[in-house]
Amino acid sequence: MLQIGELSDLTGVPAKTIRYYEDIGLLPPARRDDNHYRLYEQKDAERLRFIRSARALDFSLQEIAQILAARDRHEPPCGHVMEIIQSHIDEIEARIRELEQLKQELTVLYDAGQDLPEDVHMRSCVCNLIQISGTKKGN
Repeated sequence: MLQIGELSDLTGVPAKTIRYYEDIGLLPPARRDDNHYRLYEQKDAERLRFIRSARALDFSLQEIAQILAARDRHEPPCGHVMEIIQSHIDEIEARIRELEQLKQELTVLYDAGQDLPEDVHMRSCVCNLIQISGTKKGN
């Protein structure tokens, strides 16, 4: 049996986060010893390692909860995990496209701003270009 500090050291998950995961149901409620300290088993450490790894891959807590719930029901969650991974790949690809577009827009502004004078009133400098660019987009 492990106390919360030992579990934290073993998994690299802060004690506060462990308590939070317990509160939201990602971890089952800890047993309590005579002095009311939380006690955890090795399987709790394994579960926390999975949660930490899934979070590092940007899985949401809700997605993790769904995966763990399937596992707790003794159902293989692999198909669901594959759907989540594909969804994340799709989101990343969309974000990359958005960032590439933003990079192009900023490059155009930077290049145009190279030859513009400094202007405290922001009427003939690069700041005006930013304003015009934002107006064209409807911002």
